[in-house]
Amino acid sequence: MTGAVTSKLAENVVHFTRLLRGAGLRLGPASGLEAIAAAASVDVLHRDELYWALHSVLVKRPEDFDLYDQAFRLFWRDPTRSQAVLEQLLQHVRVPPAPAISRRVSEAWRKPAASGKAPPERHEVDAVLTFSTDEVLRTRDFDQMSADELARAKRIVAQMSVVQRPVRTRRFTPDPHGERLDLARTVRDSRKTFGDLAPLRFRTRVLLPPPLVVLCDISGSMGRYSEMLLHFLHALQNARTRVHTFLFATRLTNVTRTLRRRDVDEALKRCGQEVQDWSGGTRLRACLRDFNRTWSRRVLGQGAVVLLVTDGLDRDPEPGLDAEADRLHRSCRRLIWLNPLLRWEGFQPRAQGVRALLPHVDEHRPVHNLDSLEALGRALG
Repeated sequence: MTGAVTSKLAENVVHFTRLLRGAGLRLGPASGLEAIAAAASVDVLHRDELYWALHSVLVKRPEDFDLYDQAFRLFWRDPTRSQAVLEQLLQHVRVPPAPAISRRVSEAWRKPAASGKAPPERHEVDAVLTFSTDEVLRTRDFDQMSADELARAKRIVAQMSVVQRPVRTRRFTPDPHGERLDLARTVRDSRKTFGDLAPLRFRTRVLLPPPLVVLCDISGSMGRYSEMLLHFLHALQNARTRVHTFLFATRLTNVTRTLRRRDVDEALKRCGQEVQDWSGGTRLRACLRDFNRTWSRRVLGQGAVVLLVTDGLDRDPEPGLDAEADRLHRSCRRLIWLNPLLRWEGFQPRAQGVRALLPHVDEHRPVHNLDSLEALGRALG
């Protein structure tokens, strides 16, 4: 009897690994063997032990935490969807249904079609007046995208270009049609003619796009949105200079140099290794205070524009978020708040953190799909 139970456990662990691979997790053939060994090393009657044992070998990236959690709750409650195969092992476990199942997990959960059925007929459809898949994809919420749609969205994000409108700086450059007389060059050139008929030299102000500083929330409530924003910021940093990126949840981390790597997968992998507070709580006040005291003077010069990417759900019990947001607003040219919660039509600023931030931002924009990212690019331009 013990051998049969062990065999059934190994079979379902392999099935669970395939489910995660279908949902988009980067797992190879060896992951199933590692998962079997991890499950065999713990007491499977205790759900938490099995959960963290499989988590330690199957979750490779911080952005996969939520998908793993949803898949685990769904699979180990009913592995075959028709009967509980692991009822003998997990008979004392009663897992409540997850409040929301990611579309990637639900698609990977579907059973493959029976091989004996004939392939469906193919019909020719005139699509002149229909929407393309990419056009439909632009309005779909990042959190509701399937694995294929998410991969296609990442490719679209990588091709986005943001051209900021240049602003006048304090520096000057020689310009024969400039509006100001360049007295120093005029006097210097007059030495060649000993002051006789000295040509007049002119100059004009240098126009440069302002620096862009991004403070991106990577707490658990941000989930898929922060992942897509990182792809957007990677494309932005590789397309132009003077872009600074900071990630925060319970602490602030500067990842500007890391995101400058050409390969986006390598850059995000390094970010996962450097940042220690992925998918945690949010200490917005403490992180803004750290930025204002440590980084503000370094990166907010020359009229920088600040993008604050967060849902405003602050877990810091100490007061002072209003003062830190006000200081940040006064230190930059423009403060733009990107909030994924604005995707809801009935959004109301009821959270304490949201009410503290709103009076100190110049714009409050949604960031939940491709259309919102493109609108952001147009606004910056």
